[in-house]
Amino acid sequence: MDATTIPGERTLLIVDDDKSFLQRLAKAMEMRGFTVTAADSVAEGMTQVERAPPAYAVVDMRLGDGNGLDVISALKQRRPDARGIVLTGYGNIATAVNAVKLGAVDYLAKPADADDVIAALLSIDGKRPTPPEHPMSADRVRWEHIQRIYELCGRNVSETARQLNMHRRTLQRILAKRAPK
Repeated sequence: MDATTIPGERTLLIVDDDKSFLQRLAKAMEMRGFTVTAADSVAEGMTQVERAPPAYAVVDMRLGDGNGLDVISALKQRRPDARGIVLTGYGNIATAVNAVKLGAVDYLAKPADADDVIAALLSIDGKRPTPPEHPMSADRVRWEHIQRIYELCGRNVSETARQLNMHRRTLQRILAKRAPK
């Protein structure tokens, strides 16, 4: 979808404590015609909702200072027509159901790209978007996840291996290879 197909108001709040992901997604969404406000905590997201409730929101589930679902809930109270989605690296059925009950229109696993986010935000109620023509392979999703944890650990191989519960040498071999297609 291009920016000309976005109906109505194009304000978007993105709440995520992964600063590099937040910046990349904000830039990608701005390039697609949204006016983006970024926040890196539940408190900052709630402040933005109170100040000027956006038409759309993309909120990470687990943030350093609380649960992103609180931002979705506050947004739906202030602006019932708003459409929000929840992003998380820790997906399970119970949290997905809870996100939808609190007003989220969809629930996406990280890493989600801007096209996936737009498809979820703009989907018509009850109608799922068509699957992507060229989705990421399982190997690519795994590689992206490892890279994200590696960056969060300050590019420390030993700490990343501990966090991922894998042998350090195995991780070094994975990091030495090129990204899978």
